[in-house]
Amino acid sequence: MAELKVLFATPEVAPLIKTGGLADVSGALPAALRAIGLDVRVLVPGYNQVMSQLVHHEVAATFDGLLSGFPSARLLSGKMANGVPVFVLDCPSFYQRGGGPYQDVTGHDWADNALRFGLLSKVAAVLSSGASPLVWHPDLVHCNDWQTGLAPAYLHFAQEAAPSVMTIHNMAFQGIFPAATVSQLQLPPSCFSINGVEFYGSLSFLKAGLFYAGHITTVSPNYAKEIQQEALGSGMQGLLTTRRANLTGILNGIDTDEWDPENDKHLAKTYSSAYMAGKAADKQALQSKLGLNLEPDVPLLGVVSRFTQQKGLDLLLEIAPLLTKLPVQLAMLGSGDAQMQKSARDLSHRYPGKIGAVIGFDEGLSHQIEAGADMFVMPSRFEPCGLNQLYSQRYGTPPIVHATGGLADSVVDCTAATLKDGTASGFVFSGMTAENLFDAIQRAVALYHDKSQWEALRKNCMAKDLSWKSSAEAYRAVYLKVLGREE
Repeated sequence: MAELKVLFATPEVAPLIKTGGLADVSGALPAALRAIGLDVRVLVPGYNQVMSQLVHHEVAATFDGLLSGFPSARLLSGKMANGVPVFVLDCPSFYQRGGGPYQDVTGHDWADNALRFGLLSKVAAVLSSGASPLVWHPDLVHCNDWQTGLAPAYLHFAQEAAPSVMTIHNMAFQGIFPAATVSQLQLPPSCFSINGVEFYGSLSFLKAGLFYAGHITTVSPNYAKEIQQEALGSGMQGLLTTRRANLTGILNGIDTDEWDPENDKHLAKTYSSAYMAGKAADKQALQSKLGLNLEPDVPLLGVVSRFTQQKGLDLLLEIAPLLTKLPVQLAMLGSGDAQMQKSARDLSHRYPGKIGAVIGFDEGLSHQIEAGADMFVMPSRFEPCGLNQLYSQRYGTPPIVHATGGLADSVVDCTAATLKDGTASGFVFSGMTAENLFDAIQRAVALYHDKSQWEALRKNCMAKDLSWKSSAEAYRAVYLKVLGREE
């Protein structure tokens, strides 16, 4: 069989630009797909952060008048550090700005996001159709989240169009814009209907992708089921239910080179499941860094998260005073909701030596928390996949999670039976209440003080294959299905 060629269109890709887990997936999955023989190339906007890291590149194409009123753009061709080829959409007036990819420095969405990501979608479609200026022609385009959701719509009306796959990383973000945007983006008026891009009188980039793509994937099997129900369907559960035959949940993997306790450059000491002494040293280093008491036998809970309702951090902050009496220590890193940030800071001042909080994002510290903590708390109300619970298992830091989405798919609750059969990998609670979270933490703390059982649980976690290999094979199977080339 000829080598399968895939254009992987994404609004962010690590390490070039990252705001969340989508970037990690976009960095690791193409590399894993290439490792099993696919010719995958990434398309990403040329934000300031991307352009500053694009050392060796050439101009692969130029676009003028791609959409009426749009500025001209260049397509740059280069490679990322992991060897994956990358196309960068260089359009300075759209992408080279202060702030982030989606919002300005004040945290407000860019007013022209519809045009900025309409252009990204259009270029993805052009490169995947007969109009492409490139010699390299993909067999299929893989779109990610709402920012590339219009690509399947453009392809539907294009000549010699490649089929598309649309991956939902989080249904909560949908790219909703006024109806007038349809003509600005030069979409045919006929597509603005319930059987098209229209969503309650507005244009939805995400709905466009879900409606027109040849296949839909999401980032865990459980989340694929949940989004077909009203609670987590975000108004699109009906469409997803009608497309369930072409909807597949594939659990994310992790970059096991970047997240490897045996070779992690961010750690005070590296370690492995066979030699865990380094983990104790990492705990002490983390305690020192966050001003916590140097108490090796008090369990240390780690948190790396956005401070939002989705992540359930409000429940953890609510029970934090009770946790200090168990006793446990708490190390938190994250940012988001202003009131939650204030609560975290206030707790660290009220309980010095017991609670430490760093507001912001710090890649090194996130690794240090995964390694130095004894257990990791992730009580999300919903979680399409989640990555930190996977990192935690890799680092022998059993996660404490709510039974939702990818958390339920990737963490096996620790019971006498699952400890005995070797499948236990954390602590899972059902029912999103502070009491249930507290009970799960109490269970974890009780087991922590049984050293032999705790070591068995850690070894279970660290023995799991969390790489992208099986997930990459599952994506390859989806691609072949869409192309009618199932093996």
